[in-house]
Amino acid sequence: MTLEKTLEKTVDKVWTAQILTLYPEMFPGPLGTSLAGKALDRGLWAMKVVQIRDYAPGRHRNVDDTPSGGGPGMVMRADVLGSAIDDVARADWPLVYLSPRGRRLDQQMVRDFGRGPGITLICGHFEGVDERLLEARNITEVSLGDFILSGGEVAAMALMDAVVRTIPGVIGDADTLTEESFETGLLEYPHYTRPRVWEGREIPEVLQSGHHGKISQWRRMQSEKLTRERRPDLWRKYTDAKKITPE
Repeated sequence: MTLEKTLEKTVDKVWTAQILTLYPEMFPGPLGTSLAGKALDRGLWAMKVVQIRDYAPGRHRNVDDTPSGGGPGMVMRADVLGSAIDDVARADWPLVYLSPRGRRLDQQMVRDFGRGPGITLICGHFEGVDERLLEARNITEVSLGDFILSGGEVAAMALMDAVVRTIPGVIGDADTLTEESFETGLLEYPHYTRPRVWEGREIPEVLQSGHHGKISQWRRMQSEKLTRERRPDLWRKYTDAKKITPE
């Protein structure tokens, strides 16, 4: 069986990330190590990388051109990206363009992406992509935050890593996922481990009590305190959902 046929069989069975990029050599990158890398080796998820330049016409394989109306930089061409998308995208997979003007990635979006069979990610460069492509292919724009990266590859890796962690079997203790930041609408509580005293700082007494009820209550209070102090936006959402009167 050829490598392509093997990949097709794998793609049909496990969650798969398909990446359209000008720099295929960047992948799997950090996703080939640690938990994500082990899960990739075990076949719990799959990755397919597509070189956008393969779809560019002409001898020079140009993927970009000057912006209409003038201005600095270059813009990725709709005809090139459109051909790549039409050739490889799957109708039942979300089609996502990593963009600073997109909807902010959050844990709910991560879970939604992970529930499907896979995702197709478009990694932009230069000043971005021709707006007509986004409109014509009904592409969802997703942002990691209010900052600019040199290209979409790093953002794509971050999104993929977040989704892969939610795939059953990737993380040994499934309960770990339920207690992480954002899963409950709150930031995660502080963690401690041995030694009991370090540089004069002692592990909180309640965590050494063995009283699971008190430990659980302490952790919840710490999560609420951290969220209230550090992320007022999350705290408002949490209190609205729980119908709690904010302090």
